[in-house]
Amino acid sequence: MVLEKLGTSLKNTLAKVAKSMFIDETLVNDIIKDIQRALLQADVNVKLVFELSGQIKRRALEDKAPTGISQREYLIKIVYEELTKFLGGEKNEINVNKKPFRIMLVGLFGSGKTSSCIKLAKFFQKRGIKVCAVGTDTWRPAALRQLETLGEQINIPVFGDEHEKDPIKILKKFEKEFAKFDIIIVDTAGRDALNDELVEEIETINDYVKPDEVLLVMSADIGQAAQKQAEQFHESCGVTGVIVTKMDGTAKGGGALSACSVTKAPIKFIGVGEKIDDLEQFSPKGFVGRLLGMGDLEALLEKAEDIIDEKTAEDLGKKFLKGDFNFLDLYEQMNTMSKMGSLSKIINLVPGMSSLNIPKEMIEGQEGKIKIWKHIMQSMTKAELEDPELIGPERIDRIAKGSGVTAVAVRELLKQYRQSKKLMKHLKGAGGQDANKMLNKFKGKVPKGAKM
Repeated sequence: MVLEKLGTSLKNTLAKVAKSMFIDETLVNDIIKDIQRALLQADVNVKLVFELSGQIKRRALEDKAPTGISQREYLIKIVYEELTKFLGGEKNEINVNKKPFRIMLVGLFGSGKTSSCIKLAKFFQKRGIKVCAVGTDTWRPAALRQLETLGEQINIPVFGDEHEKDPIKILKKFEKEFAKFDIIIVDTAGRDALNDELVEEIETINDYVKPDEVLLVMSADIGQAAQKQAEQFHESCGVTGVIVTKMDGTAKGGGALSACSVTKAPIKFIGVGEKIDDLEQFSPKGFVGRLLGMGDLEALLEKAEDIIDEKTAEDLGKKFLKGDFNFLDLYEQMNTMSKMGSLSKIINLVPGMSSLNIPKEMIEGQEGKIKIWKHIMQSMTKAELEDPELIGPERIDRIAKGSGVTAVAVRELLKQYRQSKKLMKHLKGAGGQDANKMLNKFKGKVPKGAKM
């Protein structure tokens, strides 16, 4: 994942703080050097690195910890707060307050702008908003066809004319159609922000569309060139927000993130994969939480909310907490997990999990097991799924043959199932606490706006 090295470095730095007996100037200086090194290696702008680290150092040496927390804990809090402030502070959401609401996407060649257009359309579509896309890229061959193909996958209208070379004429041609939609997303041609001809075109489109939001699509691998490009786009069409793509890759990512800090255009979305659903609203607090190993509970709940409705989640949760779930329930849970993304992504969102330093090979191995277990359950009868205790030696052999695995793998699944039931029943009775009360207590801590 992008910034994985930065996250590892920052977690190691915070671990150093946690192990320290005293917080003095020598330790603070060591911490600051670690943070500076980590940020510079992640391609963050040098000037911004020194401004950020200087602010952390000043607060660490001058501020006194509030009553109730130690100086060590407060230093960790300072690092978290300053990194969050550096990335924009609060989540900056798009407020659709008129119809049709116009969003224009701009960006460099190869930044993932066209796919981001459809990902954004899907994001709003899932929220019950009627969306269409408009292709005005008359420079790249087959650009409109790509947009149409992606649009068909989520069943949204895509307007464009492959024979027309003037973007304004394309927009005028479909102007009457736009009134039928809540949001119009205009996909423009990819360009080098320093190319005069293309800069002039984007300014002309901007003047005609009069967009409510201008989103700059920027790849995480752009490096230090990000700042200059972002400033030029901002000057040409008044960028109101940024979508950072390819955040699931191995790029350093700091260039794109720091460019947003310079232009004051907040990051509104991040692309975290190639699938159409792989677009997340950017929350600085949650993002920094992931970097520091604190998780991002709000993002986790949003992912779950998109995939499973509240009633189903509550019913399934009660079954697991009582310990009376069967293979049908387990299969449904596995399906939900797979729709939410890879296990490694989910682990990064769960508070405290990434700090356990679970080996990558172990996570990948567990993902492989889950796939095998799903195949095994698909070879079971309805009666076996509803009552796994029916499965004896003969049934194990039949299920193994039907799913193309060994009998050992089927036994392993049965063992895992029984251990899970035993654990849940144990948790329910542990210390006289009722698991449902624990769940309700947790519900009260869910971030505002999220559902449980």
